[in-house]
Amino acid sequence: MRSTADEKKRELLSGFVEVRRNLLTFSEQIPLDEHDQIFLGIWSIKDLLAHIIGWDHSNLEAVQAVSTGKLPAFYKYIDKDWQTYNAQLVSLYKKGSLADMIEATRVSQRALFNLLTSLPAKDLFHDYGVRFRGYKVTIARLIKADTKDVKAHLEQVKEFVAKISTNEQIKGFHHD
Repeated sequence: MRSTADEKKRELLSGFVEVRRNLLTFSEQIPLDEHDQIFLGIWSIKDLLAHIIGWDHSNLEAVQAVSTGKLPAFYKYIDKDWQTYNAQLVSLYKKGSLADMIEATRVSQRALFNLLTSLPAKDLFHDYGVRFRGYKVTIARLIKADTKDVKAHLEQVKEFVAKISTNEQIKGFHHD
């Protein structure tokens, strides 16, 4: 039996919220002396959260663009892994302590979630005729891509937290 648009919307939004909640939960476990530690290419946890905040703001604009039949502005920055655009987002949104970054992530996530919640379910999946290199761009597809990205980052943060924990245990067993 096919899911209704409302069921698909609930599934889409619950996945969006759950993966982000988990990411922030693991981010909060990172000790103070590791907040600026590079663990993901050139990124620390604060850089990663700035990236996510930036994409939240980008997707807020993208939802408006797609719903009016326009290609989201960030597509003009596409390159390998969105490196150039991501660097701009990190530069723009990385501010303050990790606690500040976590709160800013919650605020940007809430803004995007509230916008998505306010839309009728059918609008999330509607084909507004927006294409990029033959790919149909819908609001739901933007959010699915975002959730997939955050899910990958969640796994990276989990690995970092586990590594830190293991290193702390090793330090605890070290005797001079």
